[in-house]
Amino acid sequence: MTDIARPAAGDAAPDFSLPGYDGEPVSLSSLRGRGVILYFYPKDNTAGCTLEAQGFRDRLADFEALGYTVLGVSRDSVKSHCGFRDRQSLNFTLLSDKEETVCRLYGVMKEKMMYGKKCFGIERSTFVIDAEGKVKLALRGVKAKTHVEELYAELAGTA
Repeated sequence: MTDIARPAAGDAAPDFSLPGYDGEPVSLSSLRGRGVILYFYPKDNTAGCTLEAQGFRDRLADFEALGYTVLGVSRDSVKSHCGFRDRQSLNFTLLSDKEETVCRLYGVMKEKMMYGKKCFGIERSTFVIDAEGKVKLALRGVKAKTHVEELYAELAGTA
């Protein structure tokens, strides 16, 4: 499996529609006029993903003050997202991409080694999309522990 799409800064952000917590679709195009931080993470309720989600939760008001909506995407189910949201008191929307459609649009599927076996999974990545729907930043292979603070510092310095 190879990913063809790999949006970069300056590209039009691929539009999509994915189910949110209530199963209702959320589309990128419906958020035009506001910036979007679209972050992809491997799995609900794992150490790194929890740390990253908590970082976005704790910085949400700051990102909103800069004009951004935060959306998290993984291959987990809506039910799993609801449990993750409730356990971590998440205050932003998580989207379910069970079919990996949006993961492939953004080129975040990557071959990984897990317990000595090759598998494909989500490479922790974030796309900052401006109000007109263009990719402002495409950050791949980010670190869960430091990513949110680094992203905030970068956006606050360029806002």
